[in-house]
Amino acid sequence: MTFFLGLGIAGIVLLALSLIFGGVLEGMLDGLFDGLLSLPVIAGFISMLGFGGAIVLSTTGAGPLVATVAGVAAGLVAGWLTWKFSKALMRDQTSSTPRGGDLVGTSGTVVTAIPADGYGEVMLRLAGQPVKYAAKCPTPVVRGTEIWVEAELSTTSVAVRPVER
Repeated sequence: MTFFLGLGIAGIVLLALSLIFGGVLEGMLDGLFDGLLSLPVIAGFISMLGFGGAIVLSTTGAGPLVATVAGVAAGLVAGWLTWKFSKALMRDQTSSTPRGGDLVGTSGTVVTAIPADGYGEVMLRLAGQPVKYAAKCPTPVVRGTEIWVEAELSTTSVAVRPVER
């Protein structure tokens, strides 16, 4: 029974290590543990082999061989479920991260007046969130004017023009 409990605990320790140092451990082993043989799958298998064997050994009169077979079966199920769950998580894609280039063609409002020879500030919406950008325009633009973004000059500044209605 002690052997099975030791396996179960070793599997949990391996799972914790794979969660904390997973990238490092798998990087050191250079693709050896990809997909079906990933560290979380192996950890799930070892844990369930140990704990399943310990449960069978302590609750039935069966010997170590039957407990090992039951533990391996439970470990295979746990490993397979871990593999399927991790595949589902890896397929889960979120929308792309917004970038400043996504602002071209959007409208906003001048927050700080834009002089003809310098920068002012505009309030734009990036992914639904209000964001302030430095703005440059060939003509002076007063505060409160609606503007149109023509180009991204840098990660924090844009070229704009007043909206004509």
